[in-house]
Amino acid sequence: MLNFKKGGLFSRKNDPEPQDMEPDNTAQVLAVWGSPGCGKTTVAVKLAKYLADRKKNVVLLLCDCTTPMLPCICPSGELEGDHSLRSILAANSITESLVKNNCNTHKRMSHLAVIGLQKGENENCYPPVNEKLLRELMGVLRDMESHVIIDCGSAIYFDELSTIAILEADAVLRLINCDLKSVSYLSSQQEYLRMAGFDFDKLYKAVSNVKSNEASQNMEQVLGSAVFTLPHSPELEAQVLAGNLFADLSLKDSRGFRKEIQKISEEVFGV
Repeated sequence: MLNFKKGGLFSRKNDPEPQDMEPDNTAQVLAVWGSPGCGKTTVAVKLAKYLADRKKNVVLLLCDCTTPMLPCICPSGELEGDHSLRSILAANSITESLVKNNCNTHKRMSHLAVIGLQKGENENCYPPVNEKLLRELMGVLRDMESHVIIDCGSAIYFDELSTIAILEADAVLRLINCDLKSVSYLSSQQEYLRMAGFDFDKLYKAVSNVKSNEASQNMEQVLGSAVFTLPHSPELEAQVLAGNLFADLSLKDSRGFRKEIQKISEEVFGV
């Protein structure tokens, strides 16, 4: 029998088995989650850029406290300020002014704010955070009259911030790679969500970074049906390697990816 935390988020609950259903309503808060290396941060950033380019206020929260993603998404000179998620999580209580004062704004996109850990920081940079404080953060983000996109970590059992984000979000975009390791990983992690009382009706499934040799009938047999399919793009891959994810995707090979980002935004946010 697994040794679950007594009284924690993953105490066993008598909830029904997950059902593959699409959410019905547009969302304000979207959590992006999935297996390691499936492109969670890439998709979260591109969705945030899509909304900001359309003059929609958007807050991008980067949850990864093991590998800070702020240094990985864009050159440091593109962001105003060097604020950190650390200052928010170190507080005794979380207010809207605290969150706003620790947002990093983008110099070219005035509608975009980014929150995350800075280079060299990790979860030991702030005191242990309790569930109440994390739920306060989610409540404040929801009250900021912005669209909120949360880039979650993969290993939710060890990452309470990502877990609370997934539980509190209006919708969850679950990404998966086209391989059996991703399928196995998510199958085990979804059991934790079920025990925490996750509402599987708000889950969108997406296959990520699909290469041409993977787009076959066998893929659906392995992965199950997906609402969205994000194709591989060499241009996007180059942006990831360069840490320049707020750059435009202009080449022909990125057309399919751009269309799927648009479809996700329209389906989830109504934008």
